[in-house]
Amino acid sequence: MPGKSGRPTKQTAAEKEESKQLIINAAVKLISKKGADFITVRNVCREADIGTGTFYYHFKNKDDLLMYFLREISFEKCKLQASPEQIAERIAELYMHLIDRYMELGPDFMKSFYSTGNRSLSAYMGEVEGAFPKGTVMARSETEVRLACEHGIIIKNADIHEICMDVCTIVKGCVFEWCLTDGKMDIRNTLIRILRRYFKDFN
Repeated sequence: MPGKSGRPTKQTAAEKEESKQLIINAAVKLISKKGADFITVRNVCREADIGTGTFYYHFKNKDDLLMYFLREISFEKCKLQASPEQIAERIAELYMHLIDRYMELGPDFMKSFYSTGNRSLSAYMGEVEGAFPKGTVMARSETEVRLACEHGIIIKNADIHEICMDVCTIVKGCVFEWCLTDGKMDIRNTLIRILRRYFKDFN
């Protein structure tokens, strides 16, 4: 049955939140079953049984919807328990805020979301004119590494941006391995172990 069309009717704040959650739930279901490439406005509206007007009230397009799963955590304000001296543990903790969210949605979601066809993921995990987009996990990672450098935890001549690019690659590798093992790998401890070894080169 095709999705309903037209502009959404007036809704209360609770109804607006409910309709947004319907869209998110539909996206999770479609990504888990058919992959991120299957996400279109039409497919999501059909799955959620909502009109396109309701979809566009909450999201600009399908890429904006996919980006939601990356943007929903505010990394600028994210509180970390590991001390600044424990840079490997601190960076791992930072990324685990994002990874834990994916793990909650299950291996099928993560396997399908982390695909080469997910342009939103590529955009989020990439750079804009040589810099990480503000508010992303990479931007916060760069802040943490810079502070570690300023406090002598990391050698002064280290290329901070390159380190953060490497860390992002390490994280993606751990996520991929977690997917390959159907969620059996201890991603948190594996990530900490690898990052400890990596940061030893910069002590």
